[in-house]
Amino acid sequence: MSGGTDPLTGTPMKYIALIAIGTLLLLELTGSIPQSSVGGPLTIALVIFAAALAVGIRDAWLNNRGVLGWIVSIIVSFVGTFVAAEIGNLIFEAILPMMHLEGSLAESQHLLLYVGMIGMVLLTMLGSWTALRIVNRLR
Repeated sequence: MSGGTDPLTGTPMKYIALIAIGTLLLLELTGSIPQSSVGGPLTIALVIFAAALAVGIRDAWLNNRGVLGWIVSIIVSFVGTFVAAEIGNLIFEAILPMMHLEGSLAESQHLLLYVGMIGMVLLTMLGSWTALRIVNRLR
């Protein structure tokens, strides 16, 4: 298996995604994600960037990179995750006003909260994987 395997069929990518999604849902269902304006998003971002770190490490490990290659793989993974998160945020912000929710999404515990978390993990992992694929083609 090479580092450029399809993210939807690559078994390690599935495990990384399932662990990240499971962690976010477990944190949300147990009330461990703070409802504050800073603490909640930071907790979610921590889980998403941990998944990005795992994707970067996986790429460096599978492609037998040297020290510089490991650093580049991890940084590229983070950059791809950040770009995908921003794109996901734009999409989510466009959808949210159409829902006509009473109060914040975190307080209402609307289904969109859980769908948004799962979608954000998958989208950011796809962004991380795509950025790594682009850089691997340039190497």
